[in-house]
Amino acid sequence: MMERAAALLRLRQVYCSVSRAPGVVCGAAVHAGSVRHYSSGLYTEEEKALLDRIIRVDHAGEYGADRIYAGQMAVLGRSSVGPIIQHMWDQEKDHLKKFNELMVSNRVRPTALLPFWNVAGFALGFGTALLGRKGAMACTVAVEETISNHYNNQIRTLMERDPEKHKELLQTIKKFRDDEMEHHDTGLQHDAELAPAYFLLKNAIQVGCRAAVYLSERI
Repeated sequence: MMERAAALLRLRQVYCSVSRAPGVVCGAAVHAGSVRHYSSGLYTEEEKALLDRIIRVDHAGEYGADRIYAGQMAVLGRSSVGPIIQHMWDQEKDHLKKFNELMVSNRVRPTALLPFWNVAGFALGFGTALLGRKGAMACTVAVEETISNHYNNQIRTLMERDPEKHKELLQTIKKFRDDEMEHHDTGLQHDAELAPAYFLLKNAIQVGCRAAVYLSERI
């Protein structure tokens, strides 16, 4: 069965490299019983289900982060912290672009909740920015801390299974985790903890973020 899958993969690769015919997607799934080929290797159905969940929820998370920073920029874009927020937003745009590519190359469906995260993310960013610079930074700390912990959990899961097979995805997640921690530290450096009702605000946002992660993995 594995030999058949490998043979089909080689055939597709040869066809793609020679013809480059319109509509031919190189790296698309090749079915062979319970084994499939995706953009970075051969996976069982169980492994594919895991990767689907990871890519789907991470795409949703980066999409939500993009909308949060869009909301913050709508209020604070011309303020002294505008360039700082813009820098973090640009990095989130790069993250989202990468997960958009992974969604396509691995044929992963997006969460059905994207329209909701579009509105909710912008509203969160806009609303906390109305509290001023400190409120926006408190939101950043809360969100980025949650996302960093989430990425760390995914890294542990992939390392325990097969770090070599998941090498490319691990590199991506580790890079993005480091970016999120940088955003978290930036928020602290710009007086996030001095925001009104900081701990209450932070905890409320993180409860929402954890709920978003749970739902986006499954819906």
